[in-house]
Amino acid sequence: MPSYLITGASRGLGYTWLKHLSYNPANIVIGLVRNKGTAQNRLVDDNLTNVHLVCADITDAKALQTVAEQVSKITGGSLDILINNAAILTPNSAFNSIVDLSPEVLEENILDSCRTNVVGCGTHNQCTPTTYSKRERKKVMLISTLLSDMDFVSRFAIDNATPYSVSKAAANLLMAKYHAALGATEGILVMAISPGVVSKPNMIPTVDEAEGTRKMAGKLKSYAPHLTGPVTMEESVRMQLEVIDKATVETYGGTFISHFGNKKWLLLTVSWSSGYDFPLTSATSVCSGKVLGSISRETIFCTCAMYCQIEFHRVL
Repeated sequence: MPSYLITGASRGLGYTWLKHLSYNPANIVIGLVRNKGTAQNRLVDDNLTNVHLVCADITDAKALQTVAEQVSKITGGSLDILINNAAILTPNSAFNSIVDLSPEVLEENILDSCRTNVVGCGTHNQCTPTTYSKRERKKVMLISTLLSDMDFVSRFAIDNATPYSVSKAAANLLMAKYHAALGATEGILVMAISPGVVSKPNMIPTVDEAEGTRKMAGKLKSYAPHLTGPVTMEESVRMQLEVIDKATVETYGGTFISHFGNKKWLLLTVSWSSGYDFPLTSATSVCSGKVLGSISRETIFCTCAMYCQIEFHRVL
């Protein structure tokens, strides 16, 4: 039975990981949360009975050592896959440009972000049982973000969420260091993966958040106007898991990749009538059904190929 430990598992993407993995009764699923009562209530509401919860703050080394002992008892002394999902995105910098932050706010937010997103991840890796199972499934994952890719940030002029982006970029390198120490010698796969652009259906944005999201979407659309919209949390987890299941030390050790298993951070899906071949007279976005107008395969690749996973579908 493969065992999984997911941090930051009480809500959002982390909780979606719990739900998705728990659907397979053969999995041993453990969620690390700060508030056990709140998370337990959600599990009861969703009728998820095969999930274990352990409680600690990701920045508390002593508490994490206790968690490691609890995890070892649950799994019988080993752990197959650790998913470092816990992270913070400081709200006062999430949608503000770096130049709009005061020096004091910038310093405070970067320190807070690095304490959780970098040091917390490293501390948890250090405290997690190193007696990984003897099977081939020995993997340590970091849920990162496309906002930590320097080329992507520069190309799209993504100037917001600076503390989060900086801390995740540092965490990516941290994972590469763990790969350097554990990859070849211990056979443990260590890597970082982006979940993609993920929708948050239950979140009601503030006016500033809505405006920030609109600006971000505008920047992406200005570069690749035919981009498909965000994926759901369930879709993101499913796609990430497919990549993680196939990943090996030799193929992905120490890397930072997308939920497609490459460096394509965004998705563009184009469909066309079965009566046509490329170049097209018209094409439509699968998600929106919007007619894109005259477009050729070559045009799409020239515009979007650097950062987009492109899927072409013929509509019968």
